[in-house]
Amino acid sequence: MKKDDKASISLIKILGICLLIILIIAIMGIGVMAGNSKLTNVKIILSNNYEMVVLTGKTKISEILKENNIQVEEDEVVVPSLEEELSDNKTIKIAKQDEIGENIEVAQTVETISTEELLQSYNPIIEKIEVVQKEIPFETITKEATGTGTTRNQVVQKGENGIKEVTYKVKYQNDVEIERIEISSTIIKEPVNKIIEVKTVQVTSRGSGRVTYVGTGKWSYSAEDLDLLCAITAQECSSSYEGALAVITTACNRTQSSRWKSRGTDPLSQYKAKGQFCYSIDSHWVRRLNGNYPSHVKQAVLDALNGKRNHNYLSFRAAWSHSGEVIGGNAYFNPM
Repeated sequence: MKKDDKASISLIKILGICLLIILIIAIMGIGVMAGNSKLTNVKIILSNNYEMVVLTGKTKISEILKENNIQVEEDEVVVPSLEEELSDNKTIKIAKQDEIGENIEVAQTVETISTEELLQSYNPIIEKIEVVQKEIPFETITKEATGTGTTRNQVVQKGENGIKEVTYKVKYQNDVEIERIEISSTIIKEPVNKIIEVKTVQVTSRGSGRVTYVGTGKWSYSAEDLDLLCAITAQECSSSYEGALAVITTACNRTQSSRWKSRGTDPLSQYKAKGQFCYSIDSHWVRRLNGNYPSHVKQAVLDALNGKRNHNYLSFRAAWSHSGEVIGGNAYFNPM
């Protein structure tokens, strides 16, 4: 072998060894870099609500977005901001400014609003159907009865609350109730009214046995007339004091109207006018005689007879059948 050939082989060996050393150093350097860089899964929520998860070794928000070729438009904001570091929840939210507020940058500077709290406002809303049982309060009815001895009250029937089953549609966000809507209600047990019987000494009087009430007129009624007034009023509306007062107010208003005065100069006469109130239309009011009506009905009648009014109308119909001011389930109006 010639001397020049031996020199060429030696040079090739040296070059091969150098390349091998360089390759080993490069592999070790990559391993060291990989060992020193901590990779993290980061969730990025775009302004169109698209979610993506990326793997990155960076912690600055702007660098993470740049690494994944995500550009922020002028009308968009980033939470946390571009200059901040990645927060513990490992989430970046990009949103339109009007979705978070007129000036989200100001909101970000308020110490009481944290980034995590702001992100929670984007958590999904969960709807649930809930069924609960509720008590239906019983009413107390007072009955008057004559007797002997001193005046006394006696409970002749104990009151019992009823039960109804109510179905709700409830919305939750972050395990907090944000809306509750009643869907349906079913009565499981009807309430039992409490009945109190008031007994007084029976007195024989030489007078007429009538009581005079002074309102817009001067009306005189016996106990039986007053009971009839209350029974008719209760049949028209017994759901509330205001509803009962509205009924008797209508009859009182008619006694002062030139159009209706011909039908009677007192409320009871107006009640008895043919085809006007329930008295001449059906006989359902009969079952309410002898005090079979709530105490607030009698109070409303007494107040009206002594001048109290809660509207200026002359007619009413059931709320579902006519337009007008609704009071206690009836629509009140003045006929044309």
